[in-house]
Amino acid sequence: MGNPSPLVIDASGRDVHGEADRIRAHGPATRVVLPGPPAVEAWAVSSPELLKRLLTDPRVSKDARRHWPRFAAGEITPEWPLFTWVAVQNMFTAYGGDHKRLRTLVAKAFTARRTSAMRPRIERITEELLDHVEDGLRGGGSVDLREEFCYPLPIRVISELFGLPEERAPELRELVDRLFDTSADPGEMTAAYERLYGVLGELVAAKRATPGDDLTTGLIAARDEDDARLSEQELLDTLVLMISAGHETTVNLLDQAVHSLLTHPEQLAHVREGRATWDDVVEETLRYEAPVASLPLRYAVEDLDLAAFGGPQGVVIGKGEAILAAYAAAGRDPERHGKDAGVFDVTRVDKEHLAFGHGVHFCVGAPLGRMEARIALPALFERFPALRLGAEGDALGYVESFISNGHRRLPVRAG
Repeated sequence: MGNPSPLVIDASGRDVHGEADRIRAHGPATRVVLPGPPAVEAWAVSSPELLKRLLTDPRVSKDARRHWPRFAAGEITPEWPLFTWVAVQNMFTAYGGDHKRLRTLVAKAFTARRTSAMRPRIERITEELLDHVEDGLRGGGSVDLREEFCYPLPIRVISELFGLPEERAPELRELVDRLFDTSADPGEMTAAYERLYGVLGELVAAKRATPGDDLTTGLIAARDEDDARLSEQELLDTLVLMISAGHETTVNLLDQAVHSLLTHPEQLAHVREGRATWDDVVEETLRYEAPVASLPLRYAVEDLDLAAFGGPQGVVIGKGEAILAAYAAAGRDPERHGKDAGVFDVTRVDKEHLAFGHGVHFCVGAPLGRMEARIALPALFERFPALRLGAEGDALGYVESFISNGHRRLPVRAG
Protein backbone atom coordinates (compact mmCIF):
# COMPACT_ATOMS: atom_id res chain seq x y z
CA MET A 1 0.00 0.00 0.00
CA GLY A 2 2.98 2.27 -0.63
CA ASN A 3 1.87 5.56 0.91
CA PRO A 4 4.94 6.81 2.84
CA SER A 5 2.87 8.70 5.43
CA PRO A 6 -0.59 7.30 6.09
CA LEU A 7 -2.59 8.92 8.88
CA VAL A 8 -2.28 7.16 12.22
CA ILE A 9 -5.69 6.58 13.82
CA ASP A 10 -5.82 7.55 17.51
CA ALA A 11 -7.00 4.49 19.43
CA SER A 12 -8.27 6.69 22.27
CA GLY A 13 -10.81 8.58 20.13
CA ARG A 14 -10.10 11.76 22.06
CA ASP A 15 -10.77 14.01 19.05
CA VAL A 16 -13.20 12.27 16.73
CA HIS A 17 -13.99 15.29 14.58
CA GLY A 18 -10.45 16.63 14.46
CA GLU A 19 -9.40 13.25 13.11
CA ALA A 20 -12.36 13.25 10.73
CA ASP A 21 -11.24 16.63 9.40
CA ARG A 22 -7.75 15.26 8.79
CA ILE A 23 -9.12 12.22 6.99
CA ARG A 24 -11.29 14.39 4.71
CA ALA A 25 -8.38 16.74 4.04
CA HIS A 26 -6.48 13.81 2.51
CA GLY A 27 -9.24 13.13 0.02
CA PRO A 28 -12.36 10.95 -0.32
CA ALA A 29 -10.27 7.85 0.38
CA THR A 30 -6.93 7.84 2.15
CA ARG A 31 -4.61 5.34 3.77
CA VAL A 32 -4.59 5.10 7.54
CA VAL A 33 -2.84 2.99 10.15
CA LEU A 34 -5.18 1.30 12.61
CA PRO A 35 -4.37 0.75 16.29
CA GLY A 36 -1.91 -2.11 16.75
CA PRO A 37 0.40 -3.95 16.90
CA PRO A 38 0.61 -5.43 14.40
CA ALA A 39 0.65 -2.50 12.00
CA VAL A 40 -2.50 -2.70 9.88
CA GLU A 41 -3.15 -0.25 7.07
CA ALA A 42 -6.58 0.42 5.62
CA TRP A 43 -8.34 2.85 3.32
CA ALA A 44 -10.48 5.32 5.25
CA VAL A 45 -13.37 6.37 3.01
CA SER A 46 -15.00 9.64 4.06
CA SER A 47 -16.99 10.70 0.99
CA PRO A 48 -20.62 9.71 1.62
CA GLU A 49 -21.33 9.19 -2.07
CA LEU A 50 -18.24 7.04 -2.55
CA LEU A 51 -19.01 5.15 0.65
CA LYS A 52 -22.56 4.38 -0.49
CA ARG A 53 -21.31 2.99 -3.79
CA LEU A 54 -18.67 0.85 -2.12
CA LEU A 55 -21.05 -0.40 0.57
CA THR A 56 -23.49 -1.66 -2.04
CA ASP A 57 -20.95 -3.23 -4.40
CA PRO A 58 -20.50 -7.03 -4.28
CA ARG A 59 -16.77 -6.51 -4.84
CA VAL A 60 -16.54 -5.18 -1.27
CA SER A 61 -16.73 -7.86 1.43
CA LYS A 62 -16.81 -8.00 5.25
CA ASP A 63 -15.55 -11.60 5.39
CA ALA A 64 -11.94 -11.51 6.61
CA ARG A 65 -11.55 -15.28 6.27
CA ARG A 66 -12.32 -15.19 2.56
CA HIS A 67 -11.15 -11.78 1.43
CA TRP A 68 -8.42 -10.43 3.73
CA PRO A 69 -5.20 -12.28 2.89
CA ARG A 70 -3.44 -11.13 6.07
CA PHE A 71 -6.16 -12.67 8.20
CA ALA A 72 -6.33 -15.87 6.19
CA ALA A 73 -2.53 -16.23 6.45
CA GLY A 74 -2.66 -15.98 10.24
CA GLU A 75 -0.88 -12.62 10.43
CA ILE A 76 -3.85 -11.09 12.30
CA THR A 77 -3.94 -12.77 15.71
CA PRO A 78 -6.05 -12.28 18.86
CA GLU A 79 -3.34 -9.91 20.12
CA TRP A 80 -4.48 -7.32 17.57
CA PRO A 81 -6.81 -4.85 19.39
CA LEU A 82 -9.50 -5.09 16.69
CA PHE A 83 -9.28 -8.87 16.20
CA THR A 84 -12.74 -9.66 17.51
CA TRP A 85 -14.29 -7.00 15.27
CA VAL A 86 -13.21 -8.98 12.21
CA ALA A 87 -13.15 -12.55 13.57
CA VAL A 88 -16.77 -12.96 14.75
CA GLN A 89 -19.01 -15.14 12.59
CA ASN A 90 -22.32 -13.35 12.20
CA MET A 91 -24.08 -11.16 9.67
CA PHE A 92 -21.73 -8.27 10.60
CA THR A 93 -18.82 -10.12 8.94
CA ALA A 94 -20.70 -12.31 6.45
CA TYR A 95 -20.62 -11.96 2.68
CA GLY A 96 -22.96 -12.83 -0.15
CA GLY A 97 -25.17 -15.85 0.44
CA ASP A 98 -23.94 -16.32 4.01
CA HIS A 99 -24.97 -12.77 4.87
CA LYS A 100 -28.39 -13.19 3.28
CA ARG A 101 -28.93 -16.43 5.21
CA LEU A 102 -27.95 -14.91 8.56
CA ARG A 103 -29.83 -11.67 8.07
CA THR A 104 -32.99 -13.53 7.07
CA LEU A 105 -32.83 -15.55 10.26
CA VAL A 106 -32.25 -12.47 12.43
CA ALA A 107 -35.01 -10.54 10.66
CA LYS A 108 -37.48 -13.31 11.53
CA ALA A 109 -36.69 -12.83 15.21
CA PHE A 110 -36.28 -9.04 15.03
CA THR A 111 -39.65 -8.28 13.44
CA ALA A 112 -41.35 -4.93 13.01
CA ARG A 113 -44.21 -6.30 15.13
CA ARG A 114 -41.87 -7.12 18.01
CA THR A 115 -40.16 -3.74 17.75
CA SER A 116 -43.46 -1.85 17.67
CA ALA A 117 -44.76 -3.84 20.62
CA MET A 118 -41.88 -2.46 22.70
CA ARG A 119 -43.20 1.13 22.54
CA PRO A 120 -45.33 1.03 25.73
CA ARG A 121 -42.50 -0.65 27.62
CA ILE A 122 -39.95 1.93 26.39
CA GLU A 123 -42.30 4.69 27.53
CA ARG A 124 -42.60 3.14 31.00
CA ILE A 125 -38.84 2.61 31.34
CA THR A 126 -38.29 6.22 30.27
CA GLU A 127 -40.65 7.53 32.94
CA GLU A 128 -39.08 5.33 35.63
CA LEU A 129 -35.62 6.61 34.75
CA LEU A 130 -36.79 10.23 34.66
CA ASP A 131 -38.29 9.80 38.13
CA HIS A 132 -34.87 8.71 39.32
CA VAL A 133 -33.19 11.65 37.54
CA GLU A 134 -35.69 14.04 39.13
CA ASP A 135 -34.80 12.73 42.59
CA GLY A 136 -31.13 13.44 41.88
CA LEU A 137 -31.79 16.97 40.62
CA ARG A 138 -33.80 18.06 43.65
CA GLY A 139 -32.23 20.81 45.69
CA GLY A 140 -29.96 21.95 42.89
CA GLY A 141 -28.15 18.63 42.58
CA SER A 142 -26.31 17.36 39.51
CA VAL A 143 -26.98 14.08 37.70
CA ASP A 144 -24.78 12.28 35.18
CA LEU A 145 -27.39 11.87 32.48
CA ARG A 146 -25.30 9.42 30.46
CA GLU A 147 -25.02 7.17 33.49
CA GLU A 148 -28.57 7.54 34.79
CA PHE A 149 -30.60 7.88 31.58
CA CYS A 150 -28.78 7.49 28.26
CA TYR A 151 -27.19 4.21 29.29
CA PRO A 152 -29.83 2.34 31.28
CA LEU A 153 -32.66 2.94 28.80
CA PRO A 154 -31.16 1.09 25.80
CA ILE A 155 -29.61 -1.68 27.89
CA ARG A 156 -32.91 -2.38 29.64
CA VAL A 157 -34.72 -2.42 26.31
CA ILE A 158 -32.23 -4.75 24.63
CA SER A 159 -32.10 -7.01 27.70
CA GLU A 160 -35.88 -7.38 27.66
CA LEU A 161 -35.91 -8.04 23.92
CA PHE A 162 -33.42 -10.86 24.34
CA GLY A 163 -34.87 -12.18 27.58
CA LEU A 164 -31.71 -11.43 29.54
CA PRO A 165 -32.34 -11.30 33.32
CA GLU A 166 -32.28 -7.72 34.59
CA GLU A 167 -29.64 -8.54 37.19
CA ARG A 168 -27.17 -9.38 34.39
CA ALA A 169 -27.46 -5.92 32.80
CA PRO A 170 -24.60 -4.28 34.78
CA GLU A 171 -22.20 -7.08 33.85
CA LEU A 172 -23.34 -6.96 30.24
CA ARG A 173 -22.76 -3.23 30.13
CA GLU A 174 -19.24 -3.57 31.53
CA LEU A 175 -18.34 -6.24 28.98
CA VAL A 176 -19.71 -4.32 26.00
CA ASP A 177 -17.91 -1.17 27.15
CA ARG A 178 -14.69 -3.15 27.02
CA LEU A 179 -15.39 -4.35 23.47
CA PHE A 180 -15.72 -0.79 22.19
CA ASP A 181 -12.62 0.45 24.05
CA THR A 182 -10.07 0.40 21.22
CA SER A 183 -7.34 1.61 23.56
CA ALA A 184 -7.78 -1.41 25.86
CA ASP A 185 -5.11 -4.04 26.40
CA PRO A 186 -5.73 -6.93 23.94
CA GLY A 187 -5.64 -9.38 26.82
CA GLU A 188 -8.42 -7.49 28.59
CA MET A 189 -10.41 -7.44 25.34
CA THR A 190 -10.03 -11.20 24.89
CA ALA A 191 -11.05 -11.84 28.51
CA ALA A 192 -14.12 -9.64 28.05
CA TYR A 193 -15.18 -11.58 24.96
CA GLU A 194 -14.70 -14.90 26.74
CA ARG A 195 -16.84 -13.72 29.65
CA LEU A 196 -19.47 -12.32 27.28
CA TYR A 197 -19.67 -15.65 25.48
CA GLY A 198 -20.05 -17.30 28.87
CA VAL A 199 -22.96 -15.03 29.80
CA LEU A 200 -24.67 -15.57 26.44
CA GLY A 201 -24.03 -19.31 26.55
CA GLU A 202 -25.84 -19.40 29.89
CA LEU A 203 -28.68 -17.38 28.36
CA VAL A 204 -29.02 -19.81 25.44
CA ALA A 205 -29.04 -22.80 27.80
CA ALA A 206 -31.73 -21.19 29.94
CA LYS A 207 -33.89 -20.34 26.93
CA ARG A 208 -33.55 -23.84 25.51
CA ALA A 209 -34.81 -25.18 28.83
CA THR A 210 -37.55 -22.57 29.17
CA PRO A 211 -38.39 -20.79 25.89
CA GLY A 212 -39.89 -17.32 26.06
CA ASP A 213 -41.31 -14.63 23.79
CA ASP A 214 -37.94 -13.05 23.10
CA LEU A 215 -35.31 -12.74 20.38
CA THR A 216 -32.98 -15.31 21.93
CA THR A 217 -35.70 -17.95 21.81
CA GLY A 218 -36.43 -16.97 18.20
CA LEU A 219 -32.79 -17.35 17.20
CA ILE A 220 -32.52 -20.68 19.02
CA ALA A 221 -35.55 -21.90 17.07
CA ALA A 222 -33.83 -20.87 13.84
CA ARG A 223 -30.70 -22.68 14.99
CA ASP A 224 -32.42 -25.88 16.07
CA GLU A 225 -34.84 -26.23 13.17
CA ASP A 226 -31.97 -27.02 10.83
CA ASP A 227 -28.39 -27.23 12.10
CA ALA A 228 -27.02 -26.34 8.68
CA ARG A 229 -28.75 -22.95 8.72
CA LEU A 230 -27.27 -21.43 11.87
CA SER A 231 -24.29 -22.95 13.66
CA GLU A 232 -23.92 -22.72 17.42
CA GLN A 233 -21.02 -20.28 16.97
CA GLU A 234 -23.08 -18.16 14.59
CA LEU A 235 -25.89 -18.14 17.15
CA LEU A 236 -23.60 -16.86 19.90
CA ASP A 237 -21.85 -14.38 17.59
CA THR A 238 -25.22 -13.07 16.43
CA LEU A 239 -26.24 -12.49 20.05
CA VAL A 240 -22.94 -10.66 20.63
CA LEU A 241 -23.64 -8.42 17.64
CA MET A 242 -27.27 -7.69 18.42
CA ILE A 243 -26.77 -7.00 22.12
CA SER A 244 -23.59 -4.92 21.82
CA ALA A 245 -24.58 -2.90 18.75
CA GLY A 246 -28.16 -2.79 19.99
CA HIS A 247 -27.41 -0.59 22.94
CA GLU A 248 -24.04 1.17 22.51
CA THR A 249 -25.16 3.12 19.45
CA THR A 250 -28.41 4.24 21.08
CA VAL A 251 -26.55 5.34 24.22
CA ASN A 252 -24.39 7.60 22.07
CA LEU A 253 -27.37 8.86 20.08
CA LEU A 254 -29.18 9.95 23.26
CA ASP A 255 -25.99 11.38 24.79
CA GLN A 256 -25.07 13.39 21.69
CA ALA A 257 -28.62 14.62 21.07
CA VAL A 258 -28.94 15.96 24.62
CA HIS A 259 -25.49 17.53 24.49
CA SER A 260 -26.13 19.13 21.10
CA LEU A 261 -29.44 20.63 22.21
CA LEU A 262 -28.05 21.97 25.49
CA THR A 263 -25.05 23.55 23.74
CA HIS A 264 -27.29 24.93 20.95
CA PRO A 265 -30.33 26.34 22.80
CA GLU A 266 -31.56 28.06 19.66
CA GLN A 267 -32.02 24.58 18.12
CA LEU A 268 -34.05 23.41 21.09
CA ALA A 269 -36.16 26.55 20.65
CA HIS A 270 -36.88 25.54 17.04
CA VAL A 271 -38.42 22.30 18.34
CA ARG A 272 -40.36 23.92 21.16
CA GLU A 273 -41.76 26.61 18.88
CA GLY A 274 -42.80 24.18 16.13
CA ARG A 275 -40.18 25.00 13.51
CA ALA A 276 -38.69 21.52 13.78
CA THR A 277 -39.71 18.12 15.13
CA TRP A 278 -38.07 15.56 17.39
CA ASP A 279 -37.54 13.45 14.30
CA ASP A 280 -35.47 16.35 12.96
CA VAL A 281 -33.41 16.30 16.17
CA VAL A 282 -32.78 12.57 15.89
CA GLU A 283 -31.74 12.65 12.23
CA GLU A 284 -29.56 15.76 12.57
CA THR A 285 -27.82 14.21 15.58
CA LEU A 286 -27.15 11.04 13.60
CA ARG A 287 -25.59 13.17 10.86
CA TYR A 288 -23.71 15.62 13.07
CA GLU A 289 -22.51 13.16 15.72
CA ALA A 290 -22.54 9.69 14.20
CA PRO A 291 -22.78 7.24 17.15
CA VAL A 292 -20.25 5.02 15.36
CA ALA A 293 -17.41 7.23 14.21
CA SER A 294 -15.50 4.64 12.16
CA LEU A 295 -16.37 1.02 11.52
CA PRO A 296 -13.83 -1.74 10.77
CA LEU A 297 -13.49 -3.47 8.34
CA ARG A 298 -14.31 -4.30 4.73
CA TYR A 299 -12.07 -5.76 2.02
CA ALA A 300 -11.67 -5.36 -1.71
CA VAL A 301 -12.58 -8.64 -3.45
CA GLU A 302 -10.70 -7.39 -6.52
CA ASP A 303 -8.82 -4.24 -7.51
CA LEU A 304 -11.18 -1.27 -7.23
CA ASP A 305 -10.47 1.79 -9.37
CA LEU A 306 -12.27 4.49 -7.40
CA ALA A 307 -12.80 6.60 -10.51
CA ALA A 308 -15.33 3.97 -11.60
CA PHE A 309 -17.25 4.67 -8.37
CA GLY A 310 -17.28 8.42 -8.91
CA GLY A 311 -14.18 8.79 -6.74
CA PRO A 312 -10.78 10.34 -7.41
CA GLN A 313 -8.79 9.51 -10.53
CA GLY A 314 -5.75 7.31 -10.18
CA VAL A 315 -6.66 5.81 -6.79
CA VAL A 316 -6.97 2.04 -6.68
CA ILE A 317 -7.85 -0.03 -3.62
CA GLY A 318 -5.97 -3.23 -4.30
CA LYS A 319 -7.46 -6.69 -4.02
CA GLY A 320 -7.40 -7.84 -0.39
CA GLU A 321 -6.79 -4.38 1.05
CA ALA A 322 -8.84 -3.29 4.05
CA ILE A 323 -11.42 -0.49 4.06
CA LEU A 324 -12.55 1.61 7.04
CA ALA A 325 -15.97 3.29 6.84
CA ALA A 326 -15.35 6.79 8.25
CA TYR A 327 -18.95 7.65 9.19
CA ALA A 328 -18.19 10.68 11.40
CA ALA A 329 -16.17 12.23 8.60
CA ALA A 330 -18.89 11.45 6.04
CA GLY A 331 -21.61 13.05 8.17
CA ARG A 332 -19.90 16.44 8.07
CA ASP A 333 -18.64 16.30 4.50
CA PRO A 334 -18.90 19.80 2.94
CA GLU A 335 -19.18 18.28 -0.53
CA ARG A 336 -22.46 16.69 0.57
CA HIS A 337 -23.81 19.10 3.18
CA GLY A 338 -22.30 22.44 2.17
CA LYS A 339 -20.06 24.89 3.99
CA ASP A 340 -22.13 24.61 7.15
CA ALA A 341 -21.74 20.81 7.36
CA GLY A 342 -20.03 21.25 10.73
CA VAL A 343 -23.02 23.14 12.16
CA PHE A 344 -25.79 21.46 14.20
CA ASP A 345 -29.01 22.65 12.55
CA VAL A 346 -32.27 20.77 13.12
CA THR A 347 -33.96 22.84 10.39
CA ARG A 348 -31.47 21.61 7.79
CA VAL A 349 -33.42 20.26 4.81
CA ASP A 350 -30.91 17.57 3.87
CA LYS A 351 -30.02 15.48 6.92
CA GLU A 352 -29.05 12.36 5.01
CA HIS A 353 -26.46 10.30 6.88
CA LEU A 354 -24.87 6.87 7.01
CA ALA A 355 -25.01 6.46 10.77
CA PHE A 356 -26.83 3.12 10.45
CA GLY A 357 -24.73 1.97 7.52
CA HIS A 358 -25.96 1.42 3.97
CA GLY A 359 -26.84 -1.42 1.67
CA VAL A 360 -27.16 -5.05 2.74
CA HIS A 361 -25.45 -4.35 6.08
CA PHE A 362 -27.85 -1.53 7.04
CA CYS A 363 -28.51 -1.85 10.77
CA VAL A 364 -31.46 -4.16 11.40
CA GLY A 365 -32.04 -2.40 14.74
CA ALA A 366 -32.30 1.12 13.28
CA PRO A 367 -36.11 1.35 13.77
CA LEU A 368 -35.71 0.42 17.44
CA GLY A 369 -32.92 2.94 18.05
CA ARG A 370 -34.89 5.71 16.39
CA MET A 371 -38.00 4.82 18.40
CA GLU A 372 -36.10 4.88 21.70
CA ALA A 373 -34.68 8.32 20.93
CA ARG A 374 -38.01 9.62 19.66
CA ILE A 375 -39.64 8.61 22.96
CA ALA A 376 -36.83 9.50 25.37
CA LEU A 377 -35.81 12.97 24.16
CA PRO A 378 -39.16 14.77 24.26
CA ALA A 379 -39.96 13.11 27.59
CA LEU A 380 -36.69 14.38 29.06
CA PHE A 381 -37.10 17.98 27.89
CA GLU A 382 -40.78 18.11 28.82
CA ARG A 383 -39.99 16.91 32.34
CA PHE A 384 -37.03 19.33 32.72
CA PRO A 385 -37.67 22.41 30.55
CA ALA A 386 -34.79 24.37 32.08
CA LEU A 387 -32.22 21.57 31.89
CA ARG A 388 -28.63 22.74 31.52
CA LEU A 389 -25.17 21.19 31.43
CA GLY A 390 -23.30 20.88 34.71
CA ALA A 391 -19.93 20.84 32.92
CA GLU A 392 -18.67 21.43 29.41
CA GLY A 393 -15.81 20.68 27.04
CA ASP A 394 -12.97 18.48 28.24
CA ALA A 395 -14.66 17.98 31.62
CA LEU A 396 -17.16 15.67 29.91
CA GLY A 397 -14.44 13.29 28.78
CA TYR A 398 -14.85 10.94 25.82
CA VAL A 399 -15.41 7.27 25.22
CA GLU A 400 -11.94 5.79 24.68
CA SER A 401 -12.66 4.40 21.24
CA PHE A 402 -12.20 5.48 17.65
CA ILE A 403 -15.32 3.41 16.91
CA SER A 404 -17.80 4.61 19.54
CA ASN A 405 -18.53 8.36 19.58
CA GLY A 406 -19.83 9.56 22.93
CA HIS A 407 -18.98 11.37 26.17
CA ARG A 408 -17.73 9.63 29.26
CA ARG A 409 -20.12 11.66 31.41
CA LEU A 410 -22.94 14.14 30.86
CA PRO A 411 -23.66 16.03 34.10
CA VAL A 412 -26.81 18.15 34.07
CA ARG A 413 -28.70 20.44 36.45
CA ALA A 414 -32.37 21.32 36.51
CA GLY A 415 -31.73 24.98 35.77
